[in-house]
Amino acid sequence: MKKLISLFAVLLFASSFSYAQESKVVEAEFKISGNCGMCKARLEKVMKIKEVKFAKWDKTTKLMKVAYLSPDITVDSLKHRAAEVGHDTDKFKADDAVYAKLPKCCLYRDNPTTH
Repeated sequence: MKKLISLFAVLLFASSFSYAQESKVVEAEFKISGNCGMCKARLEKVMKIKEVKFAKWDKTTKLMKVAYLSPDITVDSLKHRAAEVGHDTDKFKADDAVYAKLPKCCLYRDNPTTH
């Protein structure tokens, strides 16, 4: 009987652990600096990974709206992806060398009104 109770407890614990680790879709919105349609295409492309179900950047508001699987990925990791392709966020600044390689129309730091 003790073995049966122990087995039941182990199964119950295992099932609750796997339930807690299930991914769920979470929506978020955050600012990413950029200027134009080329920026939009670049930013949406870098967000095309299996954990991201939806990503749309608005060049007027500078807001990226995403729906992603949590805890598989985080907002910080998405912001970091944007910085890696030359776009600043509130948490990560793009490397100056990467930023300098962006097309001229995408150089948002050079025009303070377009951040």
